[in-house]
Amino acid sequence: MNWRLAAAVALGLAIGFACGVTGIPVPAPPVLAGALLVLGMTLGYQGADAWLARRAARHRAHCGGPTGERRRAAP
Repeated sequence: MNWRLAAAVALGLAIGFACGVTGIPVPAPPVLAGALLVLGMTLGYQGADAWLARRAARHRAHCGGPTGERRRAAP
């Protein structure tokens, strides 16, 4: 399991537990449809970020460096 995912789950559980113990309203939608909306937005954001990163990596050889000049293609 990815350590960032594990940390996010642990932090979410800790915040939920703390809100339940102290009586503070949970900073999340109280209905399933709202929770699924938040989940969908998160997954969409992560998916778009991964897609854009892969796309940028493919075109890296065509990008200029600090001088703006293109790197030579590998033979």
